[in-house]
Order: sequence, then structure tokens, then C-alpha cells
Amino acid sequence: MHAYKIFISLFLTNRFALYLMFFLFPLTGISQKTIQKPLNYSLKSNWATLPGNDPANIKDYIKDSSWIKKADVFYVYPTFLVDKKDTSWNADITSSSHRNTVITKAIEFQASAWAEAGRMFVPFYRQAHIRSYHQLEKKGRSSLLFAYEDVRAAFLYYLENYNNGRPIIFAGHSQGSTHICLLLKEFFDDKDLSKQLIIAYIPGMGIEKKMFSKLPLLTKYNTIGGYVTWNTFKKKLNKEKYNKWYKGKQVINPVTWDLSKKADRKLHKGFFFSNRKMYKNAFTTYLIDGVIWITKPKFPYKSLSFAMKDYHVGDVNLFWEDIRLNTKQRLVHWFSKEDSSKTIKN
Repeated sequence: MHAYKIFISLFLTNRFALYLMFFLFPLTGISQKTIQKPLNYSLKSNWATLPGNDPANIKDYIKDSSWIKKADVFYVYPTFLVDKKDTSWNADITSSSHRNTVITKAIEFQASAWAEAGRMFVPFYRQAHIRSYHQLEKKGRSSLLFAYEDVRAAFLYYLENYNNGRPIIFAGHSQGSTHICLLLKEFFDDKDLSKQLIIAYIPGMGIEKKMFSKLPLLTKYNTIGGYVTWNTFKKKLNKEKYNKWYKGKQVINPVTWDLSKKADRKLHKGFFFSNRKMYKNAFTTYLIDGVIWITKPKFPYKSLSFAMKDYHVGDVNLFWEDIRLNTKQRLVHWFSKEDSSKTIKN
């Protein structure tokens, strides 16, 4: 067994992978038996977004293309395979429903926050069903391994055919953050490729403080070469979920981008809602042990939040404008380094 497979197996055996939930979209899946090898990422059809082949809804968010000439963004989307009636363990990426959901939900309301930060790479991948995180001893572990095989293959194809020494920004959420975390561990942690890492935005999962040997949690707004993570709750915590997955884990405040215990409402830059409107100064953000919690969002549809146990689904779009602006701050810092040009090949 390859070293990376051994690592992932241990990772999952120790139940480090988290409970994930995003939008409730039932998808057609495929059985594990049909999955033999990683997808062929030389085929453009296996990418949701590639340079020169971006969906229209990502282009709409690019007003400043200056950074696109200099950096790359590798984004991995969260779990959509959540239908309890679906007996499959991994998603069928040939499903038009799956593809449409990735483009109209994940790319529109999450990846778009990084649209101006660099060339965008978003692979379709045969993600694990949500049950995998609760049934590791059954088929859950192998389901997650299959999913990572695809993400890994996509990243290797990107490195070999597109990167050419350009700096990298990782972006993801939930299951997407899980797979990015594994990429970081395998390819970047205490490895030469870390010299090309601007930052990894990996919210929606609990990251152990000893997960990486060298890659740091970034606790200042413009620092580079590590990762940031957070998980969003209400003031009244979902204690079962909090205690099981997040307490004691890594966290920063995604408004101030440091360890501030409170970020007042007036500091919040913008919540991107499903009506495609931005709501500034929508809530106050508090940082506690392992998570953040926010006050009730102040926007026309705030009643929709009453029934939600937590705000996991909004880990990215609740802070959409904060993320967009912060990414540019990191880019400015990266390219202000005297030797930054040495890592770029035109």
C-alpha cells in the first residue's frame, strides 16, 4: 500500500474526518464496485472549471484579473451526496444533477469568493456519501479513499500540466477541506512544494493542533505559507456536534483573520446570499474553543436561520466578501517578497 494510503487509512481510523452537511440535494450515485481507478483528468469533461473553460457564473465575479496572471486557485467542493435513500457510496459525476449542483451551488456561492485570486481549477470528483463519516468500519473508509484518489489525481495532473512553478491557493469546504488537508499533508507539509503555498482556506472541518508538522495555522490577516480554518455555530451551540467534532480544534476569526475573541458587526465585510445579493455588517462574530459563533444574521431573510442547528452550510458564503478581500491581502504580501519572481514561470 502506498504511503499516502496508509496515512489516510490511519486518518480515518482515528475518526479525524468530520460530519459534513451542505445543501440537501439528492443525487444519483454509483456503487463502489464500479470504481477502479482515479478519473482521467486529461479530459476537460472531468473538470468543472479550467482556465479558458470556466462556467459563466464564475466569470461574473471577476472584475480585476491582475492576480489571475500570477497565481492559481485549486478548489474542492463539499458534500452533496446526502440522500439517505441513495444506497451508493460515491457520487456519479456523469449525473447532470451532480454537475449542475456543483456549478450552481458550490462554484456560484463558494468558489466565486476566490474568482479574482488566480486561475481557477475545480475538478469533479466521486465524493463519498455523507454516511461514510459515520460508517467507517463498513464501506465508509474505502469510499473516502476513492474520493481522495480522484482529488489527488486531479491535483497531480494540475501540477504536471498547468502549474509551472506558480504559487497556489487552496480553497474548500467540509469534505472538500478534508481532501485538501490530505493534499497538504502528502505534498506540502515539510516538503519543497510548501514554497509555492500562499494559503489554504479549509473551513468546515475540525483540524487537530498536531495535524501538520510544519504548516502553521495563520493567525494574522496577511501571513502566508499555511492554512486557516473555522466552523460556524449559533450562540446556542449544537453541543453534541461541537463536543464530537470541534472542541479543542484549530480556529481563527474569519472577519479579523486572527484570534480575536470578537469581531463587531461593523467589521463584517459581506454575506453573499442565495439571491445573489451581498449583506454587509450582517452579524457579530465570536471565537471560542475550536469554533466561531455568530449573532443572528441581520438581513431580509433572517427567519430562515431560526430552524438551523448551526451555520455549517454557510461557512464560506457568510464570509464571502471577507474571504475575497483577505485573499488579496495575502497575494499582496506574497508578491511583495523580494524573491517571489523566482518561483514564477511565464
